[in-house]
Parts: sequence; structure tokens; C-alpha cells
Amino acid sequence: MIEPLPDLLIAPVVRAALTEDLGRAGDVTAQACVPADARLKAVFAARKAGVVSGLACARLAIAQMDPSADFRAVVEDGDTLGPGDKLAWVDANARALLSAERTALNLLGRLCGIATLTAQYVHAIEGTGALIVDTRKTTPGLRALEKYAVRCGGGVNHRFGLDDAILIKDNHIAACGSVGEAVRRAKAAAGHLMKVEVEIDGLPQLEEALKYGPDVVMLDNFTLEDLAEAVKRTAGRATLEASGGVNLETVRAIAETGVDVISVGALTHSVGVLDIGLDAA
Repeated sequence: MIEPLPDLLIAPVVRAALTEDLGRAGDVTAQACVPADARLKAVFAARKAGVVSGLACARLAIAQMDPSADFRAVVEDGDTLGPGDKLAWVDANARALLSAERTALNLLGRLCGIATLTAQYVHAIEGTGALIVDTRKTTPGLRALEKYAVRCGGGVNHRFGLDDAILIKDNHIAACGSVGEAVRRAKAAAGHLMKVEVEIDGLPQLEEALKYGPDVVMLDNFTLEDLAEAVKRTAGRATLEASGGVNLETVRAIAETGVDVISVGALTHSVGVLDIGLDAA
């Protein structure tokens, strides 16, 4: 079971999305066509196969418009869906439900899309021992939700932001003068709970980096042969993360080199939504 995000964390995102959609005058179509006291029963259903994530977004979007709405999920985040499978039933004020519909579907569809793609990557490397992790290439304002969706798909979260781990990239190295000096400074500054990762772009940098004891070494755009050689040379002295050139066609071979972690920016930066509809029942 996936540990759900607290409503307190999700609600501000949902409110902002509703505010954007309602604009200055609210849902003028619903106001014009639907009696104020009318009720509507509807069902959320998948049009395609996928993995569930974001049910709370749909529930909270509807509850913002109608606090008395009855929202009953019939699946849980992390569950697998087939075409036509139902996710939830809702009984609410008709105007409220129609006004919340697009916000609910936008968030639910995107998070299900991320969970679905993540699950495909996880399945592709099954049995290798490697982990699929996300990146910070998320939609502004939606990071907590999108990283939650990665977990729903069986992936693992990389650092959440700039403040929870040190990750030395190529420009940091350029500013410091060398890989070794950058790692040395980072290790000196890091507290006992702070991990240090360094990105390298070739085998010549590996031994220099390892000499200063980074927790993780990111192997950026390495060939399969160089990934395997890096695993051999490192011999367990650091966690090895493969990054760059990762897609569903290449990820299995990357995992089979023996790296520990594979980071995939596409999980959040270029994912499609899962097609989910809200249909009157």
C-alpha cells in the first residue's frame, strides 16, 4: 500500500487550479444551464490501462466546490487499471461537480500517467536489482504530487529539492576547478545526515571522485561498456547512478551493467496523461 499524501499538502494545489479555472465569474455554463439545487451522480473511469495515482486530488477538487459531496473510491493509488475500470463514484451538487470536473481530471490524469510510465520502467528492469528514480524535472508547483505518483508506480524518489542532498554537477565542478576539489569541499560542509553525490562524464574522473568518498556517483551519458567498467572499478565504494540516454528501449541494458540506480527525467518532464473520463451515472 502506498502511503498517501496528507490532504493538507494537496489542498493548496487543488485550490490554485480551481481558482485558475473558475476565473472572475465562476462556471458561467453551469450557472446558465443547471438549476442551483440539482444533483448529479457520476463515475470516474479509465479509457486505457494504467496505474492509479491522484484520487485525493479529484476528491478534494469536488469537495472544494461542494463540501457535502459523496466521493467513494473503488480502487487505491498504486492499483492497476484496465480499460473501462472504474476509479470512483461521486454524488454531488451538479453545478459544483461540473465546475470541478476539469481540475479533477487534469490532476488525476497527469498523476496516473506518471505512475503508469514509472511502472513500465520498473517492469522493464525487473530482476536486475537496480532502482528507477525520478529527478527534479517536475512541473512547477506540482513536485510533491508528481513524486508521489512516481512512488505509486513503483519508483523511488531522488532528492526533493536543492536543500536535502548535495549534488555536484558539471558547472559546480567548473567553478571549483576539479572533481576532487568539489567533492572535498562538499564532504567538509555536509553534516552527518547529508549525502553527497557527484556527476561525472567519463571514466577518468571516477577515481579522482572516489578518492574523496562521495556517497553516490552519477554516471552521465556513459556507454554500456563504460557503465560496466565503472561498476567494476568502484567495487561497492559508492552507489552508482546512471543518467542520460534512458528510455524504455535502453533501460534494461543499462540496468544489466550492474549500476544501482537509474534516473529518468522523462517520468515527469515529458509524460502523457492517462485518459480518464467522468461520466454521468
